[in-house]
Amino acid sequence: MHQYGDGINMRESRSIAENKMKKLKISAAEMVAQARARIEEVETPDLIAQVGDPNVVIVDIRDIRERYRTGAIPGAVHAPRGMIEFWVDPDSPYYKDIFGQDKKYVFHCASGWRSALTVATLQDMGFAASHLREGFSNWAEQGGPVETIEKK
Repeated sequence: MHQYGDGINMRESRSIAENKMKKLKISAAEMVAQARARIEEVETPDLIAQVGDPNVVIVDIRDIRERYRTGAIPGAVHAPRGMIEFWVDPDSPYYKDIFGQDKKYVFHCASGWRSALTVATLQDMGFAASHLREGFSNWAEQGGPVETIEKK
């Protein structure tokens, strides 16, 4: 068993941390459930049918490493989750014109959790969007088109 410099092993360290950890006011799972209750969720077959629709913008908020590892929905815009609020805000110096179009925006992550939280936040900002309910993992499982993302 690995020992830290102070003689405490990893198991003891984890136990100490668990004892000191405070209960959160709300869990991540509860936040996702609350977000899902108030946003529009798109089912995978419905979004597969909309690939290539010029009035639909699919936005991938996954980390670039996830995209390299598993691919991406063809034509999806990559917008890292950490920047999305700034990219959609016309008053932000980071604003991206892609988010100023009169189109339907569907955000996705791997499983639908991050995109649910993102869309709820965007909705709070006044930006209309929906999300892929079961995420990219389900997309791939259901035979949705996937393109390889090459490292630059």
